[in-house]
Amino acid sequence: MNPDRRLLQLLRQYPLPFVTSVLLATLGGIMLIGQTFLLSSIIDALFLKRAALDNILNLLLLYGLASMLRAGFNWTSRNEANRGTLKIKQQLHRQVLKKISSLGPVYAGSQRSGKLSSTILKGIESLDPYFSQFMPQLALSILLPLTVLFAVFPVDMRSGFILLGTAPLIPLFMVLIGKAAQKATQKQWETLSRMSGNFLDVLQGMTTLKLFGRSRERIRSISEISEAYRHATMKVLKVAFLSSLTLELVGAVGTAIIAVDIGLRIWSGTIAFLPAFFVLLLIPDFYLPLRQLGTKFHAGMEGVSAADDIYTLLDKPEPDTVEPPAPQECGRYSTTPIVFNAVGFTYTDDDSYALKNVCCELKPGTITAITGPSGAGKTTFINLLLRFLEPREGSILFGNTNLKNINRETWLQGVSWVPQHPYLFNATLRENLLIAKQDATEDQLKHAISESRLEPFINSLPQGLDTPVGEQGARISGGEAQRLSLARAFLHDSPLLVLDEPTSHTDPALEQELLASMQRLIRGKTAVLIAHRLSTVRNADQILVFDSGTIVQSGTHLSLMQESGFYRDAMHSDEEVAVQ
Repeated sequence: MNPDRRLLQLLRQYPLPFVTSVLLATLGGIMLIGQTFLLSSIIDALFLKRAALDNILNLLLLYGLASMLRAGFNWTSRNEANRGTLKIKQQLHRQVLKKISSLGPVYAGSQRSGKLSSTILKGIESLDPYFSQFMPQLALSILLPLTVLFAVFPVDMRSGFILLGTAPLIPLFMVLIGKAAQKATQKQWETLSRMSGNFLDVLQGMTTLKLFGRSRERIRSISEISEAYRHATMKVLKVAFLSSLTLELVGAVGTAIIAVDIGLRIWSGTIAFLPAFFVLLLIPDFYLPLRQLGTKFHAGMEGVSAADDIYTLLDKPEPDTVEPPAPQECGRYSTTPIVFNAVGFTYTDDDSYALKNVCCELKPGTITAITGPSGAGKTTFINLLLRFLEPREGSILFGNTNLKNINRETWLQGVSWVPQHPYLFNATLRENLLIAKQDATEDQLKHAISESRLEPFINSLPQGLDTPVGEQGARISGGEAQRLSLARAFLHDSPLLVLDEPTSHTDPALEQELLASMQRLIRGKTAVLIAHRLSTVRNADQILVFDSGTIVQSGTHLSLMQESGFYRDAMHSDEEVAVQ
């Protein structure tokens, strides 16, 4: 659906603040007409009729009252429009964050973080001028000129017809220029999104770029994108200035025609000074709302361009949600097998399968190791188990229940996931640990820290657990981040564990300590371990070897060592490296 229509639907959900804003602004316009009439009467009385100041004191008081009422109406009108806009932005923020959460980390990880952040933050904020300025002004550009016409026609019908004839020229020119403005603004927003994504990616990868001597190339790339954004912005400004010039010209021509006509009629004596002066003072305020509409149209166009990206994200299909099952249904992780029944998955609509016809059983209380070459489908298998993805073919059964019929949030409450690259928030060590269990006691925290061998590191910090880790754990090493992720698993203490080689960033001595801790963590639980170092899977109850999206070997370490294939070859390679 067109973004403009979607935005109008959003506006209809919160009509009261905007209707109130328009009504108050219209009352402000009526007060303006009253001010104009009073000012005309005061000048006519003082300078033409030579009235004493005492005789016009009432007019002066009424003029002051009208001025205060007009200021109050306009101030309240802006506040109401801002209040309605804030509600819309808050709703959009909730919808976008909920959508990203429901799409899962696989979707978020596949997007450029800079572009996604630009859509969530600047994209939604850029809707502010559209709702708080353009939409109210769209109604006022009709109501205020009509109000002025109702005041002018009884006083001077000829001037009223001139206003009526010239007014449609402004919207006509605005529509013609607006099409070019919308295209230019859309290009500007696309360039900005691309620049944001590229710039954030470069900042996050600056260390790697420096190590490989490729930083200067990225500097040139940023410079080229910045120059493209400058050109796109200048095109928008050119159209905006052209629009302003055209609208000002039409207003100036209409004002000049009426001014000359009234001047000639005053000179010939066919119109009195008071009505003539009243009409002349009102003419600029007749064209002003129409000119402001053109200005605020350009301010709101960026929001319309951003809305295209926002609704593209909101329209993405997400997994079917179901009501949480009964507590006893989801409390059977340690006694219920998980069966992959001819599961297939593809990331695209073509025939390239990431997984195809995968059949296996994860028995309760056992360790299942997953290995295979890069791109074999190991990560996809884990993402399906974690419900970050849903099978395109086949089914995953939890006992007799299809996994997709279990509420995803409820399912994940019984799962601990230790990824190879854990995500750490820009908060303290304590806050990053408590993500796993917000109501954890100090004793539970100490136990998790001790089991993950994180205690010596924390004791070496002046602030201990209250030490900030920086953005994405920038202030701690990879091994420390891995141990922190493992401590989360100890703290959560869930019956189903998914481990993506938690010892990959540790030295051999620490690796042995963590392997011993993992054995205590895994005891009595169902565990799935992605193996990058095959030395960590010797004691697994079941080893699944993936290749090209299918399981090509399965069995124990001893049985697979007796078969020719990837596992035996990789194990021999690991042993040769260890000897060297």
